[in-house]
Amino acid sequence: MTTHGADGAGGADPLLTVLELLARQAPSARFDALLDEARRDGLGPEELGRLERAVVLAGQVHAERAHDARREAGLEALADTARDLTLSYDLDGLLHVITRRARRLLGLDLAYVTLRGPHGSCYVHTIEGTRPGRAEGPRLAPGLRVAEGYGLGGAVQLHGVPVWTPDYLADERFAPSGSLDAGVHAPAFDEAAEAALRAEGLHAIVAAPLRSGDTVIGTLFGADRRVRHHTSEEIGLLAALADLAALAVEKAGLLDRTRAEVSELERDSARVRTRLTRMRHVSEAHGRIMNLVLAGGDLRSVAKAAADALDASVLIRDPGGRSLALVGEVPGLDEEAAEEAVEKASLDAHARRRPVLAADDTWVAPVIAGSEDLGGLVVHAAGGLTGEDERLLELAAQSVAFLLLMRRSTAVAEGPVRDELLDDLIADPPHAPQQIAQRAGRLGVDLRRPHVLVLARPEGGEQGRAVVWASSYAYRLSGLKTVQGGCIVLLLPGDDASAAARAVAAELSPLLGHPVSVASAGPGWSPDAVGRMHREAWRCLDAMSALGGTGSAASVRDLGFLGLLLSDDNDVDGFVESAIGPVLDYDAERFTDLTHTLEAYFASGGSPTNAAEALHVHPNTVSRRLERIGDLLGPEWQKPGQVLEVQLALRLQRTREALARGRVTPEPPRPPERGA
Repeated sequence: MTTHGADGAGGADPLLTVLELLARQAPSARFDALLDEARRDGLGPEELGRLERAVVLAGQVHAERAHDARREAGLEALADTARDLTLSYDLDGLLHVITRRARRLLGLDLAYVTLRGPHGSCYVHTIEGTRPGRAEGPRLAPGLRVAEGYGLGGAVQLHGVPVWTPDYLADERFAPSGSLDAGVHAPAFDEAAEAALRAEGLHAIVAAPLRSGDTVIGTLFGADRRVRHHTSEEIGLLAALADLAALAVEKAGLLDRTRAEVSELERDSARVRTRLTRMRHVSEAHGRIMNLVLAGGDLRSVAKAAADALDASVLIRDPGGRSLALVGEVPGLDEEAAEEAVEKASLDAHARRRPVLAADDTWVAPVIAGSEDLGGLVVHAAGGLTGEDERLLELAAQSVAFLLLMRRSTAVAEGPVRDELLDDLIADPPHAPQQIAQRAGRLGVDLRRPHVLVLARPEGGEQGRAVVWASSYAYRLSGLKTVQGGCIVLLLPGDDASAAARAVAAELSPLLGHPVSVASAGPGWSPDAVGRMHREAWRCLDAMSALGGTGSAASVRDLGFLGLLLSDDNDVDGFVESAIGPVLDYDAERFTDLTHTLEAYFASGGSPTNAAEALHVHPNTVSRRLERIGDLLGPEWQKPGQVLEVQLALRLQRTREALARGRVTPEPPRPPERGA
């Protein structure tokens, strides 16, 4: 028999040749060629049998080597896949890595991953290897919804183990009437998913579960467009890839949750920083306001500081709703509806003891001390108020309450001294003016400035509350206060006695809840004038009572000619000027005779025709003059009250002119003649 070596030369042992081919990892065709050559050379049966046995064993060794190579390649691919999963991919990227590796390792036509939705159904998340172009009807593409329990995926969901079929389209187990385990489970049928699988022309399909603990969260599918029997090793490799895919899903979910938590922490941190900044702003603003209060600042200064801190307009009101200080402008507050809304909000704020929203961007905060209502803060902020702004508003209201209490306490503490000073000013005979001026200066009262004296007599009710209010009111206006004969006596800076009387009545009457009669006199510019104003105010108050004016407010000047009679200085010039001054000025400037026309008009009983006859002019001339007089004295000059004052002023003016004409002016002495 002729034998060949590894290089084809004869004479070599055929068994040794088999070993050499095996060592060189020659293909199986070389082993078959060796057998064919031995048969042609007529190798003996015994030797040929050994050679055939050696070739079979070599084939097994070769198959084992190929199997080991495939296993090594699979393990290496799994290691590479696991290493890739450690990179910072998102979920889409991680699952694309899994499906690509599955196709390459198992030689699949198509691989895809489905994930379980919140309500049990699944949806295709990632897919690799679909046919190009667009087929009619449903496609196997990301987003395709798959009914719960449908096909291989449903079986995987149910059992939690890999499931495969060599030919899905011909497998009766997955037909609508089929069963995977002897009638226990009847797979659901999904027309859209079924049509998508048929459109791809898939036959062999293997599915492995994506497990998170004991829960199946998805499925990894491998599919071929031909009939194929998958080996256990291939199924195991796909299951391992599915486990890695499950880890990828968990990692992506963990990363998403971590990112969401980090984002929420960043938002919380930003909110905390903003809140700390606002709280620091509130603390600093409150410190500035309290420093103003402790430094003796007035209500407007406090309102200005609060307005700057809140970037808003601020109005401080007393319990009666009157304005004590205003910074900026509160829109609509003069309108009746807006005022009613603010009043209602003020009641709610005092009941709840915290700021309340009165209208759009307008807040009301109570100014309270214990259970006592001291007023309120009305704030208009165009941009609205935050929670910290509301806290600052509360603190500003507390600061205003503290300032009002300080004023009241100071007024009460200085009350006896100030009362004693005013008692000395109105005493008869008066005390030494120089000493009184020094005492007034120490109390911050400048008697060289114009002052008016006001008498307020509460008509019913107790007097205590009115006295406390008067102390605070006088202190607030840098005036003096005392109580005499059941009346509150106020000496206040100013030159308008009528306005002072009305202001006192407007504050005191609502506070007491019953009428207050208020009389005033002045102004005066020295300590000596206080006693005179006091007497005039008393006479004015008595006249008001006699005339039925109880509960009203008036000054000596408001009583017209009665005021002239009540006044100690009998200011005739002032009375004439107030009654007919515009007419006298008009005659003097234009050389007219409106004054004479007035006298003729009253002398004729108010008849323009008779007055024209007395003046020897046409009645139309008198009518035009009377119209001019109406323009100068006002539309109500012919009403009885004003007519009486006008007639009295004409008489006084005419009398003064007659006296002036009859006054003898002494001639200056002549110089002595020369030589005398």
